[in-house]
Amino acid sequence: MSKPTPERPNESPPNKQDSTVGERVDTAQPDPQPVKEAPATDVSLISGEGKPREYKVDNPSFFMQRGYQVLLVLGLIAAFLLVMVYQTLFGRIEQPAQMVTIEKGQTYYGLLPQWQQQIPLFSASVAKLYIKSQVDAPLHAGIYQLPENPTMAEALQVLEQGAKAAMVKVQIIEGKTSQDLYQTLRDNNGIKKEVLTADSDNTSIAQALDLVGILPSAVVNSSDPIVNHNLEGWFAPDTYYYGEGTSDKQVLTDLYKRQQQTLTEAWENRAADLPYKTPYEALIMASIIEKETSVVEERPLVAAVFKNRLDKGMRMQTDPTIIYGMGSRYDGNIRRKDIDEKTSYNTYQIDGLPPTPIALPSAASIEATLHPADSDALYFVATGTGGHKFTSSLAEHNQAVKEYLSVMREKKSQTPPQ
Repeated sequence: MSKPTPERPNESPPNKQDSTVGERVDTAQPDPQPVKEAPATDVSLISGEGKPREYKVDNPSFFMQRGYQVLLVLGLIAAFLLVMVYQTLFGRIEQPAQMVTIEKGQTYYGLLPQWQQQIPLFSASVAKLYIKSQVDAPLHAGIYQLPENPTMAEALQVLEQGAKAAMVKVQIIEGKTSQDLYQTLRDNNGIKKEVLTADSDNTSIAQALDLVGILPSAVVNSSDPIVNHNLEGWFAPDTYYYGEGTSDKQVLTDLYKRQQQTLTEAWENRAADLPYKTPYEALIMASIIEKETSVVEERPLVAAVFKNRLDKGMRMQTDPTIIYGMGSRYDGNIRRKDIDEKTSYNTYQIDGLPPTPIALPSAASIEATLHPADSDALYFVATGTGGHKFTSSLAEHNQAVKEYLSVMREKKSQTPPQ
């Protein structure tokens, strides 16, 4: 019996390789998973187009972006505030160089609303802080010369000078004459005399102020000493405050400019169909109205009476013109011989207007002249109890005169003897 041959350790069993191959072939394998394609790159994340990149809250880029936005907003606010502060202090008011009158009791804060209207982005709060921190003294009454197109800071600097100078009062009452004005300035020790010297007259005053050109040739060349170079009417009556040492030339020039501005503005807005050919003729009429009544409400009616008389070719017949033409001869009474005397001004004896104004008219009288009341009245006379009675016929006027005389006789009878 033959013995079986023992297996060698290194020998593979028969058909081992085949068996292995068979096992690989026969063994069932699961279906392979389909391979997913990589997503297409979002171009918007590179180019910045489309929807913005979204970050998670814990992403550092999120906080950087928010920080930039906050800084941008704060920067815009700061820039706006800087512009507002700059405009408030250094924004320019569009206006020519001009005189500004500050009345007693006015304050710096009271000027802010006007500046707020004229300066874009003007802040009253910023202005108040600036005034509180920079201006030490209160606002003083006076006349101040502001430069052309000033800033608020420049205007405050000019106004602040009033606190450092002694002020003198110059009071010019409505209806007073230019001679009254000249004497007021002569008597004021705080006003330096340059024009109103001891030997000054109408001609020298007009030439010293360089105002000859505003007068009609008939006034400049008149042989009547009252008329010749007479600047009557050209100075605005009011109460003014000037720094001590201001010259009379400065005061007169300022008052002239103010009156000229008032007359020019009123003339440009005048009513239609007036009998005045020039602003100067309107100034003459305004001075007569100023002398005829001190009742503001009556001025348009008085203006209507004189307009109606001129339209009809009637003489004006106003007593104040008699008085002015008499000059220094007037002693408080008008007599029959004064009415009958033909002077350059007596409107009982001359046709139309006198050659110059007879007083310094107020702005209210100038306005009334150029906007008379709608009335057909041709006469007026004092009532004796205040004001005047206006009538349209001579018969009515004569009756009003009788009533006036009766009132005056009654008053005289009740007056105790001296």
